[in-house]
Amino acid sequence: MHDNVLALLSGDLSPSARIWTALAPALLAIAYFLVGLVLFCIRCAIKGIPRDAETLTRGKSVLVGFFLRHYFFWVIQPLWRVLLRSGLPANALSMLSGLLGVSSGVAVAAGRFALGGWLFLLAGVLDVMDGRVARTRKEANPAGAALDSVLDRYVDSAMLMGLAWYYRDTWVLLPALGALLGSSLVPYVRAKGEGLGVSVRDGAMQRLERVLFLGVGTALSPILEALFWPEQKHPMHWLAVAGLVFVAILSNVTAVSRFRTLVRALTPKKPVQPRSGVALFGFNAAAGAIATAVDFVAVLGMVEWGGLSPVWATVAGCVLGGVVNYSINRVITFRSRGAVAPQLARYTLVSATSAMLNAGGVALLTLHPQLAYTLGWWVVRGVVYFAWNLPLQRDYVFNDNSSDELLEQRPHAA
Repeated sequence: MHDNVLALLSGDLSPSARIWTALAPALLAIAYFLVGLVLFCIRCAIKGIPRDAETLTRGKSVLVGFFLRHYFFWVIQPLWRVLLRSGLPANALSMLSGLLGVSSGVAVAAGRFALGGWLFLLAGVLDVMDGRVARTRKEANPAGAALDSVLDRYVDSAMLMGLAWYYRDTWVLLPALGALLGSSLVPYVRAKGEGLGVSVRDGAMQRLERVLFLGVGTALSPILEALFWPEQKHPMHWLAVAGLVFVAILSNVTAVSRFRTLVRALTPKKPVQPRSGVALFGFNAAAGAIATAVDFVAVLGMVEWGGLSPVWATVAGCVLGGVVNYSINRVITFRSRGAVAPQLARYTLVSATSAMLNAGGVALLTLHPQLAYTLGWWVVRGVVYFAWNLPLQRDYVFNDNSSDELLEQRPHAA
């Protein structure tokens, strides 16, 4: 018995013991929630869905809709009542959630994924409870809300830092860091929006979803490892990797979506553009493709049939491609009627800075030889296009009102 306890604490377990330490809590939880789901469905069929008022105010997501949220808060009512009657302060529950969450990060960093996953899930459940306990007892206050919010960030960060440490010598380190970035930005953008008077709650990967996918994937991952790779001393825990990659992608998508919503809500309203954003992107991309094709054909013709050196042919091709791109965007994409000379000057400035950003970005990525330079080239091109070229061509180069607005801002002579 003593040896079994020591083996459990140290993690020196046999394959079967590794399976049961991960599976036993899962079987109990699955049995409880499945029975609860059956009873919940029967209850809904007889009396309708028991709607949780706080859930309605928090909204839903694509991954976890209102039905599942109402079901979750209905099925954990026994635990909720125990905590409410225990008399424990809401802040104590927040601190306990924080301690368990930080412990989960320490556990996964040491390779104890089952322990870390279940601790992380339990921390998430307690995090749901603390605010409700405070509001039910009418003890809610800004200090408690601040404590809860900050501890949530520590819990999320500790878990992801633990995973990053475990995967520090593998490619999984990158999605772990990406998930850490996205999980930090999602609540930050929301808090920033609330501070500016804008409610930003949309997105598929909110905290409930992050806890669910990351916690379940991590807690159950040792089962697959013990079944298929029992001899590995440092297993990959592929189920945890899948959850981590999923959270990394969707948390950053959610953060960008919220950021875009926030900026749009705070941006002063402009006259309706003659084209939609999708149409502008399509025509602008087509103009770039046509200009590139013209550039290539021109260089080929000048070198093969004109006898011009490749260097000077490339320079001439770039100029010709730029003229074609500018002309198509002016006439078709943006339907601009502004003066040509100032537009050409602005277009040249944007194109030159775009070339430097692309070259610099590719140069930075080549510092990492494990990344294929072709992939880096496409990544840099895409980022520069969406973050620099397209917005500046729309709002700066071909914005017919830009010069008029600048003139209006200048002080008039007496």
